[in-house]
Amino acid sequence: MGVPSLPPDYPMDIAFWVYVYIAAAVQAALLALALWRRSANREANRLLAVWVALTGLDLAVKAAYWHTLAPEWFRAYRFVALFPFLYGSLFFLYVRALTRGVGFRWRDLRHLLGFAAMLLVTGHVLLASTARLQAMSASWIAGERSIGHWFDIALFVYSLSYVAAALVRVHRYRQRLRERRSDADRLSLRWIDAMAACQVVIWCIAIVQALIYLPILNYGLLFGAIAGWICVVGWFSLGQPPVAIEPEAAPADEATAAPAASAEPDDARYDAVQARLAALMDGAAPLYLEPALSIGQVAKRSGYPEYLVSAVINRRFGGTFWDYINRLRVEAARACLADAGDTRSILDIAYACGFTSKSTFNAAFKRQVGDTPSAYRKARSLTATAGRAGPG
Repeated sequence: MGVPSLPPDYPMDIAFWVYVYIAAAVQAALLALALWRRSANREANRLLAVWVALTGLDLAVKAAYWHTLAPEWFRAYRFVALFPFLYGSLFFLYVRALTRGVGFRWRDLRHLLGFAAMLLVTGHVLLASTARLQAMSASWIAGERSIGHWFDIALFVYSLSYVAAALVRVHRYRQRLRERRSDADRLSLRWIDAMAACQVVIWCIAIVQALIYLPILNYGLLFGAIAGWICVVGWFSLGQPPVAIEPEAAPADEATAAPAASAEPDDARYDAVQARLAALMDGAAPLYLEPALSIGQVAKRSGYPEYLVSAVINRRFGGTFWDYINRLRVEAARACLADAGDTRSILDIAYACGFTSKSTFNAAFKRQVGDTPSAYRKARSLTATAGRAGPG
């Protein structure tokens, strides 16, 4: 994704890639407009819209230059070659907006310093005379590099560091979800992992192409993959539901330090809170059956502060709120699956016990019981049949 040098066998089926780039650029423009106007995850989608629009502009300029090979397009071609220094930053800001609800702020201009630095380093090209541009364009078409591998290395390290920082932020967001919500898996932004993985793969292809020329790994294919990937990601984002914003833990101040300090393992309130939780999770309508149950709802029903309920769950039950609720749900599902008179499907039982997805239920059941739900039901059925047959 750095500044490309064209191989000696140029134009490498250039007509095909020109059409691909033009189509992708048009799609990117329409997609960016749709994302900008979308109300759900507004701040995040506006950052994604800018990212998609820049990618579309990048592809449009490449299509124009590769189609005409006109020196007057070379200036714009070299300018958009710096756009990849924005992509990693925009991905990080997009993830931050999703997980914190924080849009672009003036101080976020520091995340554009990589682009600004490279603009200064290579700015002489943008200011070059027409004759100089013609000479540089001719050299470029001949496959000569006017910028060394240092440019590619700086680009890869800079961009991938932002991808890594974004994944760290997603990991922390998931931890907060597990502390507060029973449906954390449904809201955990798993598709961001796939989005980051695609970026890493594309950057790795770019690294190989920059170091070793392979006919199959030319820049036509590379930017063709980028065209397909960014459009798929963008269209997929249009269907994303509103993301739950979970506040990050703030340092304890004087108002919160006293309650936290008194919440020791031998605090007399722990027993009372534990007993209250047991009552709420028992009976004809236990709270864990609520699919989108949050620790705030449980605390309100219990009559105890949220921090105290969280401390009891963490210390007495050995896990997060998500772990605690899913253990109760698995036990309820286990009883249903062992009941020969319960003819509901496994998925119906999972939903009835509060789970929101089949994959989450299967994983939680396997982790807790050591067997899959279907295998467990089959084993219970065989045991019941053998018991009814009995000796003689």
